[in-house]
Amino acid sequence: MEQSIEGLMKTTMENIKEMIDVNTVVGNPVETSDGTVIIPISRVGFAFVSGGGDVLGNNEENSKSFAGGSGAGVTVSPVGFLSINQGQLRMIPASFNTALDRVIDLIPRFIDKIEKRNCKNQNNM
Repeated sequence: MEQSIEGLMKTTMENIKEMIDVNTVVGNPVETSDGTVIIPISRVGFAFVSGGGDVLGNNEENSKSFAGGSGAGVTVSPVGFLSINQGQLRMIPASFNTALDRVIDLIPRFIDKIEKRNCKNQNNM
């Protein structure tokens, strides 16, 4: 019986491994016409179950045989995108859950604008 369960679990794990690879979590980069590189990021979850047992037969030929089954489920949820433009790395969430998420996302752009304005003012003096 142990060999049958091992075979069942091995087959299940091999099939899950084929479904999920690193490209599922971190997608292939895409370059836009302005030179921005966008990389999709996803969250992957999976579960599997397998089991089995001995079945008693009616005659001596199949007095003891194995019956089993397995199942698996995979979920892929988009998290966001990494955006690389002119040396700036930015995470763009797929969805903003709260106003705080949106504010945190805007802070780096706000700081960049302040720095540019300060540099411009210093050059004009």
